[in-house]
Amino acid sequence: MLSEKTVQIVKEITPLVAANAETITRRFYERMFEANPEVKAFFNQAHQHTGGQQKALAGAICAYFTHIDNPAVLMPAVELIAQKHCSLGIKAEHYPIVGENLLAAVKDVMGDAATDEIIDAVAEAYGFLADIFIERESGIYKEQESTPGGWNGTRNFLVSRKVPESDVVTSFYLKPEDEGPLPPFKPGQYITVHIEHPNTPTSPRNYSLSDRPGESHFRISVKREERPIADAPDGLISNHLHDAIAEGHRIKLGPPCGEFTVDATRVAKPIVLLAGGIGITPLLSMAKSIVHANPDAHIYFLQAARNSKLHAFADELRNLAEAAPNVHTHVLYDQPLPGDVETNACDAVGLVTTELLRTWTPYEEADFYFCGPKPFMQSVHASLRELGVDEHRVRYEFFGPKQEFHATIPA
Repeated sequence: MLSEKTVQIVKEITPLVAANAETITRRFYERMFEANPEVKAFFNQAHQHTGGQQKALAGAICAYFTHIDNPAVLMPAVELIAQKHCSLGIKAEHYPIVGENLLAAVKDVMGDAATDEIIDAVAEAYGFLADIFIERESGIYKEQESTPGGWNGTRNFLVSRKVPESDVVTSFYLKPEDEGPLPPFKPGQYITVHIEHPNTPTSPRNYSLSDRPGESHFRISVKREERPIADAPDGLISNHLHDAIAEGHRIKLGPPCGEFTVDATRVAKPIVLLAGGIGITPLLSMAKSIVHANPDAHIYFLQAARNSKLHAFADELRNLAEAAPNVHTHVLYDQPLPGDVETNACDAVGLVTTELLRTWTPYEEADFYFCGPKPFMQSVHASLRELGVDEHRVRYEFFGPKQEFHATIPA
Protein backbone atom coordinates (compact mmCIF):
# COMPACT_ATOMS: atom_id res chain seq x y z
CA MET A 1 0.00 0.00 0.00
CA LEU A 2 1.03 3.58 -0.55
CA SER A 3 2.21 5.55 2.47
CA GLU A 4 -0.13 8.18 3.87
CA LYS A 5 2.51 10.82 3.21
CA THR A 6 2.68 9.90 -0.49
CA VAL A 7 -1.12 9.95 -0.84
CA GLN A 8 -1.23 13.39 0.80
CA ILE A 9 1.53 14.82 -1.42
CA VAL A 10 0.03 13.44 -4.63
CA LYS A 11 -3.40 14.87 -3.81
CA GLU A 12 -1.82 18.25 -3.04
CA ILE A 13 0.04 18.42 -6.36
CA THR A 14 -2.80 17.06 -8.50
CA PRO A 15 -4.11 20.51 -9.58
CA LEU A 16 -0.61 21.61 -10.64
CA VAL A 17 0.04 18.34 -12.49
CA ALA A 18 -3.36 18.54 -14.21
CA ALA A 19 -2.62 22.07 -15.43
CA ASN A 20 0.64 20.87 -16.99
CA ALA A 21 -0.25 17.27 -17.81
CA GLU A 22 -0.03 17.44 -21.60
CA THR A 23 3.23 19.40 -21.43
CA ILE A 24 4.63 16.71 -19.13
CA THR A 25 3.52 13.86 -21.39
CA ARG A 26 4.88 15.52 -24.53
CA ARG A 27 8.23 15.94 -22.77
CA PHE A 28 8.02 12.37 -21.50
CA TYR A 29 7.67 10.91 -25.00
CA GLU A 30 10.44 13.16 -26.34
CA ARG A 31 12.84 12.02 -23.61
CA MET A 32 11.92 8.35 -23.80
CA PHE A 33 12.17 8.04 -27.58
CA GLU A 34 15.55 9.78 -27.48
CA ALA A 35 16.97 7.83 -24.52
CA ASN A 36 15.30 4.48 -25.26
CA PRO A 37 14.54 4.30 -28.98
CA GLU A 38 13.88 0.56 -28.71
CA VAL A 39 10.47 1.25 -27.14
CA LYS A 40 9.32 3.44 -30.02
CA ALA A 41 8.11 0.29 -31.81
CA PHE A 42 5.31 -0.05 -29.25
CA PHE A 43 3.74 3.31 -30.06
CA ASN A 44 1.48 4.21 -32.97
CA GLN A 45 3.23 7.19 -34.53
CA ALA A 46 0.00 8.43 -36.14
CA HIS A 47 -1.42 8.89 -32.64
CA GLN A 48 1.83 10.58 -31.64
CA HIS A 49 1.53 12.92 -34.63
CA THR A 50 -2.05 13.94 -33.78
CA GLY A 51 -1.31 14.25 -30.06
CA GLY A 52 -3.77 11.51 -29.17
CA GLN A 53 -1.31 9.46 -27.13
CA GLN A 54 -0.06 12.49 -25.24
CA LYS A 55 -3.63 13.42 -24.32
CA ALA A 56 -4.44 9.83 -23.38
CA LEU A 57 -1.46 9.54 -21.05
CA ALA A 58 -2.18 12.95 -19.53
CA GLY A 59 -5.75 11.86 -18.82
CA ALA A 60 -4.57 8.60 -17.28
CA ILE A 61 -2.10 10.38 -14.98
CA CYS A 62 -4.72 12.86 -13.82
CA ALA A 63 -7.24 10.08 -13.20
CA TYR A 64 -4.72 8.11 -11.15
CA PHE A 65 -3.65 11.11 -9.09
CA THR A 66 -7.28 12.13 -8.49
CA HIS A 67 -8.15 8.65 -7.19
CA ILE A 68 -4.82 7.93 -5.51
CA ASP A 69 -6.62 7.16 -2.24
CA ASN A 70 -9.10 4.79 -3.92
CA PRO A 71 -7.33 3.01 -6.81
CA ALA A 72 -10.11 0.40 -7.04
CA VAL A 73 -12.07 2.99 -9.04
CA LEU A 74 -9.46 2.66 -11.79
CA MET A 75 -9.53 -1.14 -12.16
CA PRO A 76 -11.70 -1.14 -15.33
CA ALA A 77 -9.15 1.21 -16.93
CA VAL A 78 -6.31 -1.00 -15.67
CA GLU A 79 -7.87 -4.00 -17.39
CA LEU A 80 -8.29 -2.10 -20.67
CA ILE A 81 -4.68 -0.89 -20.64
CA ALA A 82 -3.27 -4.24 -19.48
CA GLN A 83 -4.98 -6.00 -22.38
CA LYS A 84 -3.55 -3.41 -24.77
CA HIS A 85 -0.07 -3.82 -23.27
CA CYS A 86 -0.23 -7.59 -23.70
CA SER A 87 -1.35 -7.20 -27.31
CA LEU A 88 1.86 -5.24 -27.94
CA GLY A 89 4.16 -7.50 -25.93
CA ILE A 90 5.00 -5.02 -23.18
CA LYS A 91 6.82 -6.74 -20.32
CA ALA A 92 7.88 -5.99 -16.73
CA GLU A 93 11.31 -4.79 -17.82
CA HIS A 94 9.75 -1.88 -19.74
CA TYR A 95 8.20 -0.26 -16.66
CA PRO A 96 11.46 1.13 -15.21
CA ILE A 97 12.11 2.83 -18.56
CA VAL A 98 8.73 4.55 -18.42
CA GLY A 99 9.17 5.48 -14.76
CA GLU A 100 12.62 7.00 -15.21
CA ASN A 101 11.57 9.14 -18.15
CA LEU A 102 8.27 10.17 -16.56
CA LEU A 103 10.00 11.42 -13.42
CA ALA A 104 12.55 13.28 -15.54
CA ALA A 105 9.74 14.90 -17.54
CA VAL A 106 8.02 16.02 -14.33
CA LYS A 107 11.27 17.64 -13.20
CA ASP A 108 11.80 19.30 -16.58
CA VAL A 109 8.33 20.84 -16.67
CA MET A 110 7.75 21.66 -13.00
CA GLY A 111 11.28 22.92 -12.35
CA ASP A 112 11.99 24.01 -8.77
CA ALA A 113 8.43 23.11 -7.77
CA ALA A 114 9.36 19.45 -8.18
CA THR A 115 11.11 19.05 -4.85
CA ASP A 116 12.85 15.83 -3.84
CA GLU A 117 9.89 15.06 -1.59
CA ILE A 118 7.46 15.41 -4.49
CA ILE A 119 9.58 13.34 -6.86
CA ASP A 120 9.90 10.59 -4.22
CA ALA A 121 6.12 10.57 -3.78
CA VAL A 122 5.47 10.41 -7.53
CA ALA A 123 8.04 7.62 -7.83
CA GLU A 124 6.31 5.61 -5.10
CA ALA A 125 2.90 6.18 -6.69
CA TYR A 126 4.22 5.12 -10.10
CA GLY A 127 5.85 2.00 -8.66
CA PHE A 128 2.62 0.99 -6.92
CA LEU A 129 0.62 1.30 -10.16
CA ALA A 130 3.34 -0.41 -12.20
CA ASP A 131 3.18 -3.42 -9.88
CA ILE A 132 -0.59 -3.67 -10.43
CA PHE A 133 -0.09 -3.70 -14.21
CA ILE A 134 2.80 -6.15 -14.10
CA GLU A 135 0.80 -8.62 -12.01
CA ARG A 136 -2.30 -8.41 -14.21
CA GLU A 137 -0.33 -8.63 -17.45
CA SER A 138 1.55 -11.67 -16.17
CA GLY A 139 -1.83 -13.33 -15.63
CA ILE A 140 -2.98 -12.47 -19.15
CA TYR A 141 0.20 -13.86 -20.71
CA LYS A 142 -0.17 -17.11 -18.74
CA GLU A 143 -3.82 -17.43 -19.75
CA GLN A 144 -2.98 -16.88 -23.43
CA GLU A 145 -0.23 -19.48 -23.41
CA SER A 146 -2.20 -22.12 -21.48
CA THR A 147 -5.37 -21.85 -23.60
CA PRO A 148 -5.68 -24.75 -26.10
CA GLY A 149 -4.36 -23.38 -29.39
CA GLY A 150 -3.06 -20.27 -27.65
CA TRP A 151 0.36 -18.63 -27.81
CA ASN A 152 2.47 -15.71 -26.63
CA GLY A 153 4.32 -13.34 -28.93
CA THR A 154 3.57 -13.84 -32.61
CA ARG A 155 2.38 -16.76 -34.72
CA ASN A 156 2.46 -17.10 -38.49
CA PHE A 157 -0.89 -17.06 -40.30
CA LEU A 158 -1.76 -17.32 -43.99
CA VAL A 159 -4.38 -15.24 -45.76
CA SER A 160 -6.81 -17.87 -47.02
CA ARG A 161 -9.35 -15.39 -48.44
CA LYS A 162 -9.49 -11.65 -49.09
CA VAL A 163 -13.05 -10.34 -49.51
CA PRO A 164 -14.15 -6.73 -50.23
CA GLU A 165 -17.00 -5.72 -47.93
CA SER A 166 -17.45 -2.15 -49.23
CA ASP A 167 -15.47 0.43 -51.20
CA VAL A 168 -13.19 0.97 -48.18
CA VAL A 169 -13.43 -2.22 -46.08
CA THR A 170 -11.84 -5.58 -46.88
CA SER A 171 -12.00 -8.78 -44.82
CA PHE A 172 -8.98 -11.04 -44.37
CA TYR A 173 -9.60 -14.69 -43.48
CA LEU A 174 -6.56 -15.96 -41.59
CA LYS A 175 -5.51 -19.55 -40.84
CA PRO A 176 -2.49 -20.77 -38.85
CA GLU A 177 0.46 -21.65 -41.07
CA ASP A 178 1.23 -24.59 -38.77
CA GLU A 179 -2.35 -25.88 -39.32
CA GLY A 180 -2.72 -26.10 -35.54
CA PRO A 181 -5.91 -25.26 -33.63
CA LEU A 182 -7.14 -21.75 -33.00
CA PRO A 183 -7.78 -20.64 -29.43
CA PRO A 184 -11.28 -19.61 -28.43
CA PHE A 185 -11.77 -15.89 -28.05
CA LYS A 186 -14.37 -13.65 -26.48
CA PRO A 187 -16.66 -11.89 -28.99
CA GLY A 188 -15.49 -8.30 -29.23
CA GLN A 189 -11.78 -9.03 -28.79
CA TYR A 190 -9.03 -8.03 -31.23
CA ILE A 191 -5.83 -9.53 -32.56
CA THR A 192 -2.58 -7.71 -33.28
CA VAL A 193 -1.10 -7.56 -36.77
CA HIS A 194 2.69 -7.26 -37.00
CA ILE A 195 3.78 -5.92 -40.38
CA GLU A 196 7.31 -5.03 -41.43
CA HIS A 197 6.41 -2.07 -43.58
CA PRO A 198 8.78 -1.80 -46.55
CA ASN A 199 9.29 1.95 -46.22
CA THR A 200 8.31 3.15 -42.76
CA PRO A 201 8.89 1.13 -39.58
CA THR A 202 5.76 1.32 -37.46
CA SER A 203 4.07 -0.26 -34.47
CA PRO A 204 1.75 -3.29 -34.58
CA ARG A 205 -1.95 -2.64 -35.12
CA ASN A 206 -5.00 -4.03 -33.33
CA TYR A 207 -7.95 -5.20 -35.44
CA SER A 208 -11.21 -6.52 -34.03
CA LEU A 209 -12.18 -10.08 -34.87
CA SER A 210 -15.30 -9.69 -36.99
CA ASP A 211 -16.49 -13.31 -37.07
CA ARG A 212 -17.62 -15.56 -34.23
CA PRO A 213 -15.38 -17.93 -32.27
CA GLY A 214 -15.34 -21.59 -33.24
CA GLU A 215 -14.71 -21.14 -36.95
CA SER A 216 -11.64 -22.56 -38.71
CA HIS A 217 -10.30 -19.04 -39.29
CA PHE A 218 -9.82 -15.67 -37.69
CA ARG A 219 -11.35 -12.80 -39.64
CA ILE A 220 -10.39 -9.15 -39.48
CA SER A 221 -12.13 -6.49 -41.54
CA VAL A 222 -9.90 -3.52 -42.26
CA LYS A 223 -10.93 -0.03 -43.32
CA ARG A 224 -8.55 1.79 -45.63
CA GLU A 225 -7.68 4.74 -43.42
CA GLU A 226 -7.07 8.19 -44.87
CA ARG A 227 -4.73 10.67 -43.21
CA PRO A 228 -6.27 12.03 -39.98
CA ILE A 229 -4.89 15.55 -40.55
CA ALA A 230 -3.48 17.34 -43.58
CA ASP A 231 0.22 16.86 -42.88
CA ALA A 232 -0.04 13.26 -41.62
CA PRO A 233 0.34 10.17 -43.83
CA ASP A 234 -2.50 7.85 -44.83
CA GLY A 235 -2.91 4.83 -42.57
CA LEU A 236 0.31 2.88 -43.15
CA ILE A 237 -0.81 -0.58 -42.15
CA SER A 238 -4.40 -0.44 -43.39
CA ASN A 239 -3.29 0.72 -46.84
CA HIS A 240 -0.48 -1.85 -46.90
CA LEU A 241 -2.94 -4.62 -46.10
CA HIS A 242 -5.32 -3.48 -48.82
CA ASP A 243 -2.68 -2.95 -51.50
CA ALA A 244 0.17 -5.38 -50.79
CA ILE A 245 -1.25 -8.36 -48.88
CA ALA A 246 -2.88 -10.99 -51.08
CA GLU A 247 -4.33 -14.48 -50.62
CA GLY A 248 -1.53 -16.88 -49.69
CA HIS A 249 0.61 -14.23 -48.03
CA ARG A 250 1.98 -14.71 -44.51
CA ILE A 251 1.08 -12.40 -41.59
CA LYS A 252 2.35 -12.48 -38.02
CA LEU A 253 -0.39 -12.21 -35.42
CA GLY A 254 -0.55 -11.74 -31.68
CA PRO A 255 -3.19 -13.66 -29.67
CA PRO A 256 -6.69 -12.33 -28.94
CA CYS A 257 -6.88 -9.52 -26.37
CA GLY A 258 -9.39 -6.95 -25.17
CA GLU A 259 -12.02 -6.35 -22.51
CA PHE A 260 -14.90 -5.06 -24.69
CA THR A 261 -16.61 -8.44 -24.75
CA VAL A 262 -19.90 -10.23 -24.26
CA ASP A 263 -20.62 -13.70 -22.87
CA ALA A 264 -22.81 -15.04 -25.66
CA THR A 265 -24.10 -17.89 -23.51
CA ARG A 266 -25.40 -15.63 -20.74
CA VAL A 267 -27.49 -13.00 -22.53
CA ALA A 268 -30.60 -12.94 -20.36
CA LYS A 269 -32.15 -9.64 -21.45
CA PRO A 270 -32.35 -7.67 -24.68
CA ILE A 271 -29.05 -6.44 -26.07
CA VAL A 272 -28.70 -3.37 -28.30
CA LEU A 273 -25.69 -3.13 -30.63
CA LEU A 274 -25.06 0.31 -32.14
CA ALA A 275 -22.43 0.40 -34.90
CA GLY A 276 -21.02 3.42 -36.70
CA GLY A 277 -18.81 2.79 -39.74
CA ILE A 278 -15.99 0.30 -39.12
CA GLY A 279 -17.18 0.07 -35.50
CA ILE A 280 -19.42 -2.74 -36.73
CA THR A 281 -16.56 -5.26 -36.55
CA PRO A 282 -16.61 -6.22 -32.83
CA LEU A 283 -20.39 -5.87 -32.68
CA LEU A 284 -20.92 -8.22 -35.63
CA SER A 285 -18.78 -10.81 -33.85
CA MET A 286 -20.98 -10.38 -30.78
CA ALA A 287 -24.22 -10.69 -32.74
CA LYS A 288 -23.14 -13.81 -34.64
CA SER A 289 -21.85 -15.39 -31.43
CA ILE A 290 -25.07 -14.70 -29.52
CA VAL A 291 -27.25 -16.08 -32.31
CA HIS A 292 -25.08 -19.21 -32.47
CA ALA A 293 -24.98 -19.82 -28.70
CA ASN A 294 -28.33 -18.39 -27.65
CA PRO A 295 -30.76 -18.30 -30.62
CA ASP A 296 -33.67 -17.08 -28.48
CA ALA A 297 -31.86 -13.93 -27.38
CA HIS A 298 -33.36 -10.61 -28.44
CA ILE A 299 -30.87 -8.50 -30.38
CA TYR A 300 -31.40 -4.98 -31.72
CA PHE A 301 -28.66 -4.15 -34.21
CA LEU A 302 -28.45 -0.62 -35.57
CA GLN A 303 -25.87 0.12 -38.26
CA ALA A 304 -25.02 3.67 -39.31
CA ALA A 305 -23.14 4.21 -42.59
CA ARG A 306 -22.63 7.00 -45.10
CA ASN A 307 -24.26 5.27 -48.08
CA SER A 308 -24.40 2.00 -50.04
CA LYS A 309 -20.81 2.26 -51.29
CA LEU A 310 -19.48 2.53 -47.73
CA HIS A 311 -21.96 0.08 -46.19
CA ALA A 312 -20.03 -3.03 -45.10
CA PHE A 313 -21.65 -6.40 -44.28
CA ALA A 314 -25.08 -5.42 -45.61
CA ASP A 315 -25.87 -8.96 -46.81
CA GLU A 316 -24.30 -10.62 -43.77
CA LEU A 317 -26.39 -8.62 -41.31
CA ARG A 318 -29.54 -9.13 -43.39
CA ASN A 319 -28.95 -12.90 -43.50
CA LEU A 320 -28.40 -12.98 -39.76
CA ALA A 321 -31.75 -11.29 -39.16
CA GLU A 322 -33.52 -13.64 -41.56
CA ALA A 323 -32.06 -16.69 -39.83
CA ALA A 324 -32.95 -15.54 -36.30
CA PRO A 325 -36.47 -14.21 -35.68
CA ASN A 326 -35.43 -12.26 -32.57
CA VAL A 327 -32.77 -10.23 -34.40
CA HIS A 328 -34.04 -6.75 -35.27
CA THR A 329 -31.97 -4.56 -37.60
CA HIS A 330 -32.09 -0.90 -38.58
CA VAL A 331 -29.78 0.70 -41.15
CA LEU A 332 -29.23 4.45 -41.28
CA TYR A 333 -27.50 6.40 -44.06
CA ASP A 334 -26.53 10.00 -43.41
CA GLN A 335 -25.27 10.77 -46.96
CA PRO A 336 -27.32 8.47 -49.25
CA LEU A 337 -26.48 8.17 -52.92
CA PRO A 338 -29.12 8.51 -55.64
CA GLY A 339 -31.19 5.33 -55.53
CA ASP A 340 -30.19 4.25 -52.02
CA VAL A 341 -33.58 5.12 -50.52
CA GLU A 342 -35.61 3.91 -53.50
CA THR A 343 -33.92 0.47 -53.47
CA ASN A 344 -34.33 0.09 -49.70
CA ALA A 345 -30.57 -0.09 -49.18
CA CYS A 346 -31.26 1.65 -45.88
CA ASP A 347 -34.23 1.83 -43.53
CA ALA A 348 -33.97 5.56 -42.89
CA VAL A 349 -31.86 8.64 -43.55
CA GLY A 350 -30.27 10.63 -40.77
CA LEU A 351 -28.32 10.19 -37.56
CA VAL A 352 -28.88 8.21 -34.38
CA THR A 353 -31.11 10.31 -32.13
CA THR A 354 -32.52 10.02 -28.66
CA GLU A 355 -36.00 9.66 -30.10
CA LEU A 356 -34.92 6.80 -32.38
CA LEU A 357 -33.41 4.92 -29.44
CA ARG A 358 -36.50 5.67 -27.38
CA THR A 359 -38.91 4.25 -29.95
CA TRP A 360 -36.84 1.45 -31.53
CA THR A 361 -35.03 -0.11 -28.55
CA PRO A 362 -36.22 -1.54 -25.22
CA TYR A 363 -34.00 1.05 -23.55
CA GLU A 364 -35.51 0.63 -20.08
CA GLU A 365 -34.15 -2.91 -19.71
CA ALA A 366 -31.59 -3.56 -22.47
CA ASP A 367 -27.81 -3.67 -22.30
CA PHE A 368 -26.15 -1.33 -24.81
CA TYR A 369 -22.89 -1.91 -26.69
CA PHE A 370 -21.66 0.69 -29.17
CA CYS A 371 -18.62 1.40 -31.29
CA GLY A 372 -17.77 3.84 -34.06
CA PRO A 373 -16.21 7.22 -34.83
CA LYS A 374 -15.87 9.67 -31.96
CA PRO A 375 -18.78 11.97 -32.99
CA PHE A 376 -21.07 8.94 -33.33
CA MET A 377 -20.07 7.65 -29.91
CA GLN A 378 -20.43 11.05 -28.25
CA SER A 379 -23.93 11.38 -29.67
CA VAL A 380 -24.97 7.85 -28.65
CA HIS A 381 -23.56 8.28 -25.14
CA ALA A 382 -25.41 11.58 -24.71
CA SER A 383 -28.67 10.01 -25.91
CA LEU A 384 -28.36 7.08 -23.51
CA ARG A 385 -27.80 9.51 -20.65
CA GLU A 386 -30.83 11.51 -21.73
CA LEU A 387 -32.87 8.30 -21.67
CA GLY A 388 -31.63 7.51 -18.17
CA VAL A 389 -29.84 4.30 -19.11
CA ASP A 390 -27.66 3.28 -16.15
CA GLU A 391 -23.91 3.26 -16.85
CA HIS A 392 -23.66 -0.38 -15.76
CA ARG A 393 -25.80 -1.26 -18.81
CA VAL A 394 -23.52 0.64 -21.20
CA ARG A 395 -20.32 -0.70 -22.78
CA TYR A 396 -18.32 0.80 -25.63
CA GLU A 397 -15.10 0.49 -27.60
CA PHE A 398 -13.17 3.42 -29.04
CA PHE A 399 -10.65 2.76 -31.83
CA GLY A 400 -7.83 5.01 -30.62
CA PRO A 401 -6.40 6.27 -27.32
CA LYS A 402 -9.45 5.77 -25.12
CA GLN A 403 -8.81 8.68 -22.79
CA GLU A 404 -9.13 10.89 -25.87
CA PHE A 405 -12.78 9.81 -25.97
CA HIS A 406 -13.24 9.86 -22.18
CA ALA A 407 -12.05 13.45 -22.05
CA THR A 408 -15.04 14.50 -24.17
CA ILE A 409 -17.58 12.78 -21.91
CA PRO A 410 -18.84 14.94 -19.05
CA ALA A 411 -18.77 13.30 -15.62
